[in-house]
Amino acid sequence: MDREHRLKRLRFRAWHRGTKEADLLIGGFFDRHHAEWSDGDIALFEQLLEEQDVDIMGWATGSQPVPPEYQGTMMKALEALNYVPIAR
Repeated sequence: MDREHRLKRLRFRAWHRGTKEADLLIGGFFDRHHAEWSDGDIALFEQLLEEQDVDIMGWATGSQPVPPEYQGTMMKALEALNYVPIAR
């Protein structure tokens, strides 16, 4: 599957998690960062999407320790939470 098709599938999966909170967190993260990802980053994000939303949200907010396989640049960007729109 080519890169563009993979990214389209990932965008759909990132924005259709099952709860609005997870959609905003994971979908917003995808929209903000996917353009700069390498093929390895895309594969890591695909792997991340197989995890439970509650775990991903816990890792992003720091309420749960991040497993070693996800520690790195992508998780640091996820932890920044600067991609989630907040109404003021």
